[in-house]
Amino acid sequence: MNKIQYIDEVEIKNKKVLMRVDFNVSLNPNYTIADDARIKQSLSTINSLLKNNNRLIIVSHLGRPKTRDPKYSLRIVVDRLREYLPDYKITLIDNFLTEDKKTFQNQPSNEILVLENIRFYPEEKKNDQEFAKKLASLAQVYVNDAFAVSHRVEASVVGVTSYLPGYGGLLLKREIEMITRVITNPQKPFVAIIGGAKVSTKITLINKLTEIADYVLIGGGLANTFICAQGYNIGKSFCEYEVVSQARKLLHMAHRKNTEIVLPTDGVIGKMEETNGASQVKKINEISQDAQILDIGPETQAKFGAIIAKAKTIIWNGPVGYFENPAFRRGTDFIYYAIAHNQEAVSIVGGGDTLAAISKKEYLDKITYISTGGGAMLELIEKGTLPGIEALKR
Repeated sequence: MNKIQYIDEVEIKNKKVLMRVDFNVSLNPNYTIADDARIKQSLSTINSLLKNNNRLIIVSHLGRPKTRDPKYSLRIVVDRLREYLPDYKITLIDNFLTEDKKTFQNQPSNEILVLENIRFYPEEKKNDQEFAKKLASLAQVYVNDAFAVSHRVEASVVGVTSYLPGYGGLLLKREIEMITRVITNPQKPFVAIIGGAKVSTKITLINKLTEIADYVLIGGGLANTFICAQGYNIGKSFCEYEVVSQARKLLHMAHRKNTEIVLPTDGVIGKMEETNGASQVKKINEISQDAQILDIGPETQAKFGAIIAKAKTIIWNGPVGYFENPAFRRGTDFIYYAIAHNQEAVSIVGGGDTLAAISKKEYLDKITYISTGGGAMLELIEKGTLPGIEALKR
């Protein structure tokens, strides 16, 4: 059977290593780093490769730039990396396609090269093979430690493996092992909490969860579409009306599989931009035509909390309210503390927005595993594999 080889299972020594990481850190409004967990989580792989006298060429993206945009330069990431690796010279390569070849040929062992944001190149997202070949030509070995983008069919994730021997990094290994273990052999009751905005991207995931979970708690904009499917008026709240019928089908299917989809029974209504506490709590059957649901209410918190408290396995992905505004983050905070206080359960928390919502919290050590992946975590649960995983198998 084809399987991934990880860097702790083989000897990679004195090589030039092209290493794909996910340094897509969350940013403050002024484009400084808000949370550098994603940098810290790849340090074990970086240090392991450096210890064996390998020369690293690091590849990452930051944000979703449409073109070369200085706001999304990896310069701030390089500055932070210098703090964690003070014994190494870390150089940002502005454009590896036009850079003097000698920069790569004469790279000393105490220098780490970081390529500028790989999404500055349109060929990356197209998985352009010529581009992948040029990227691969910089090194002798490829290491993927970027679990969070391993669901993407992109040149730096999938394309380069056609031209270089590929291995998995230590973070990639940890992510796959943790998530796979929970999905294949969960202790019961198994509770999944799914938030965020869009149902359309999570229909098949929720379908899969109804086969393996005992409870699926749904919050955020996602819940509005299900509430609408039950025939309630949700006023001006976000809703994907085009998938209401699919949401209705999911509710019926879950019932047949003895999985309970649990929806909010009350909500905090207000205006997204208001921070002065002008919000109100309303029952779901009392939402007026001009109201907007922006968080779960206290009754829903109590209901969700009781289910989380008895869980033995918990997966959480996606905030349950508009957490960016402090007036509407109580529900998301409540979910976090409810999970952190259940020490009997194996808990996995993931997703960019979820990590941003909990990044400065106490009790982070009480969560069994914090995944760097959002879409990747969900797709691995849904499909059991990812394009980036398949590309490394030999």
